[in-house]
Amino acid sequence: MGPVRGSKKKRKTEKKPDENASASSEMEGSVDWWDGLSRRMNGLQSPSKGLDKFKSVFRISRKTFIYICSLVKEDMMAKPGSFTFSNGKPLSFEDQVAVALRRLSSGESLVTVGDSFGLHRSTVSQLTWRFVEAMEERGLHHLQWPSTNAEMTEIKSKFEKIQGLPNCCGVIETTHVTMCLPSADPASKVWLDHEKNHSMVLQAIVDPEMRFRDIVTGWPGKIDDWLMFQSSNFNKLCVKGERLNGEKFEVSKGSEIREYIIGDLGYPLLPYLVIPYKGKELPEISVQFNKRHSATRLVASRALARLKEMWKIIQGVMWRPDKHKLPRIILVCCLLHNIVVDLEDDEWQDEMPLSYDHDPGYRQRICGSFDVDGVHLREKLSLYLTGKM
Repeated sequence: MGPVRGSKKKRKTEKKPDENASASSEMEGSVDWWDGLSRRMNGLQSPSKGLDKFKSVFRISRKTFIYICSLVKEDMMAKPGSFTFSNGKPLSFEDQVAVALRRLSSGESLVTVGDSFGLHRSTVSQLTWRFVEAMEERGLHHLQWPSTNAEMTEIKSKFEKIQGLPNCCGVIETTHVTMCLPSADPASKVWLDHEKNHSMVLQAIVDPEMRFRDIVTGWPGKIDDWLMFQSSNFNKLCVKGERLNGEKFEVSKGSEIREYIIGDLGYPLLPYLVIPYKGKELPEISVQFNKRHSATRLVASRALARLKEMWKIIQGVMWRPDKHKLPRIILVCCLLHNIVVDLEDDEWQDEMPLSYDHDPGYRQRICGSFDVDGVHLREKLSLYLTGKM
């Protein structure tokens, strides 16, 4: 089974974030809409300290909600069919988006979400899927590799400010989305991973602001990180010289460092992928490199922890999910994560989870493979960081 990255439909015109999306007239309308919906919702807990009721329910600001609505409105409204609450009142477009976002952010069952809104579980399922399809069509521009030198230069500069790594373009890491599958189903064995869980894996490359820049998902959780990366389109582009092939960084006269990403020991050491030194009795230069390398990798751990904390549908154990739809749900959660990063500035970082362990119970699997050019690149970096070049 190969990686799946959302719908295969032709992408439509992209809608970029617009500061005017939160104009006063729209905001006033959203307040009226939310006032009515919040009175109808059942079982809402009191918001956490510092959060208003809206954000405690949907995990995003009203400004972000309005922007998301503007992204998906055309596609969702174009589909036939109408939906009503249990009292017979029709759902507005905002109601429909709210139901989908609540399902994705709370991780609660279709029945629980339906009960809280006064809807049948099938309605919650249909609305969630309509929203997912619309986000695939309209939101993909929020998850892409930097397309300009200026954008990549800014990313490199921000990475260097973390722990001094020059010319670094991203951090790669994987996490598991666990599932509950019937043991009687022969196909369930395919999804059984090394920790005896049924799971699907997500591989992400993250920038210094914890924004996802490239993802691959859809593979069974038992696949090793290096095999998933090896088969990825990102790696194939690197091999062909079409990615991580930008401006080099001069560390000393006649010595340069190319663009690269960093990852843990689950990946091979390549000319464009730098991993830490392995071993206990390491020389001081290697120890110092590993410390800087580890501190820089934290941005990926934080991003994945935040992804699962905010979009809880992929945090816990999913009950018998459709394995063809799950990769698309994961993709949309990553898009929503990036939209929050893009629109809510530093506000969302105040709600970061206390733990960055996004994959509890999973032990590190070591690759051990290396390329000679990768060895040379890591040595240059080590020497440069200790001021010996």
